[in-house]
Amino acid sequence: MSEFTLKIRRYSPEAGEAPYWEEFQVDLEPHRSVLEGILQAKDTTDGSIGIRCSCRAAICGSCGVKINGRAALACHTHLEKAAEASQDERGAIVVEPMGNMPVIRDLIVDMDAVHWKKIQSVTPWLLPDGPAPEREYVVPHEAMVDVTQSMACIQCGACVSDCLSMEVDPAFIGPAALAKAYRFVGDPRDGQHQERLHHLAEDPAGIYDCTHCFNCIEACPKGVAPMNQIMRLRRLAGSDYDIEDRNNGHRHEKAFVKNIRKNGLLHEADLLPDSYGGKFHPRAVPELLSSLPAIVPALLHRKVTPQKALLHPHKNEYKGIRQYFDKVDERPERLEFNLYIMGEEDEQDAAQGDPGGTETEDSSANTAGMEGSSA
Repeated sequence: MSEFTLKIRRYSPEAGEAPYWEEFQVDLEPHRSVLEGILQAKDTTDGSIGIRCSCRAAICGSCGVKINGRAALACHTHLEKAAEASQDERGAIVVEPMGNMPVIRDLIVDMDAVHWKKIQSVTPWLLPDGPAPEREYVVPHEAMVDVTQSMACIQCGACVSDCLSMEVDPAFIGPAALAKAYRFVGDPRDGQHQERLHHLAEDPAGIYDCTHCFNCIEACPKGVAPMNQIMRLRRLAGSDYDIEDRNNGHRHEKAFVKNIRKNGLLHEADLLPDSYGGKFHPRAVPELLSSLPAIVPALLHRKVTPQKALLHPHKNEYKGIRQYFDKVDERPERLEFNLYIMGEEDEQDAAQGDPGGTETEDSSANTAGMEGSSA
């Protein structure tokens, strides 16, 4: 047995007091979970501790909390590992309710108010088109492989908790709901792909509101990688369905890729006008004028100079990057590489296998990565 200190954030709306911290000592084996520690404290010290839990096996997703500042499943986090990662001066394991959702009591958050409300907003059910088949709808194997990653979501809300975009803009649909949206956009049985994508692209809080912070990927206990699903939705909406959204998201992506391809290193002075069609495009002029309050002080403090704004000082250093874009453009079709299904091939196994096959897999991974970065 080992002794661990749990520092739990407490809140009781009935008391009418502000949230406060309370520490509990628990004696458990190091490999036991944080959830077991909380339940021991609840059983032996204070029965009023509020936490939601059920399966205790990382299946139901009920026990999502923040442990040492990061969203995690309490039942899926070992006490020993949590203590090692603690930033508390005395090594206490800090447990608090998940973020971006209202707190009901102690470690229990109101998922109906945020998480489930956003899930409902993406119409999380199939909308078939045409007459129903006489028997079951036989789905091609590759189609189900494509959506398996998003189907692995257990709705724990960890990605919602750590999403920086939702913290800044609570209206953002969020990583969990958008991952769920891809589950149906990628399903051939659904007949509303374009309508779904159009709605998600046109919504100011939709797919282009994601800021690529990667927090949702790190937080997800099931490897769903919600940000990857959001990037796939963007590629489908902009590249496959040619949806020109009112948020200027797709045009901004194209301007970003064009900028990197041309300069090698991002030339920010061109990014804004190019996103709106060029410096002299009618759409760009209002945006450039609105940016003057930020540009003028930068010019006065010489953080930006006219020479750097008009000429890219590092342009010639990165000319070789263009060949990578050319190589991707030569492909007859876009390749998507799903590491969730394929796994990562060990180098030794790869050496024993077909070199040609290995190169193809690596190339497709790189292609998907380049497209993800351009999105």
